Amino acid sequence: MNKDELMKILPHRDSMLLLDSATVSDGHAHGVRQITGSEWFLDGHFPGNPVVPGVILCEILGQSVAVLLADQVTGKGVPMFTGLDRVRFRHPVRPGDTFVTDCVITKSRPPFYWCEGEGRVGDTLCVSASFSFALNV
Repeated sequence: MNKDELMKILPHRDSMLLLDSATVSDGHAHGVRQITGSEWFLDGHFPGNPVVPGVILCEILGQSVAVLLADQVTGKGVPMFTGLDRVRFRHPVRPGDTFVTDCVITKSRPPFYWCEGEGRVGDTLCVSASFSFALNV
């Protein structure tokens, strides 16, 4: 999915749509974000040593897994985080990096969903998390 297709699923717009593309295979969502260095969240984080904030990495994971619920989300609900658990930041993500996610829904009781996800740059694990969200309809 490209950005136009993602905007049919996700309610995020402008600077808060953090995925460049996404794919779904075998129940896993894979998102991609190319970090250019011009992103608003790098301003001041940190001068001379830009690092993508952890909360942004978590948001990218959340947006990635939401594509698995395209039928439930499109025009019907807004996915909202209800929890972030066991989040581990293992390596910084910097300008020039291509950040790739692998996320899966592990349990569901609509409108609640529990997920596992990780984000990598190449073969390097940068973040892993368990998280949950609800479709706010």
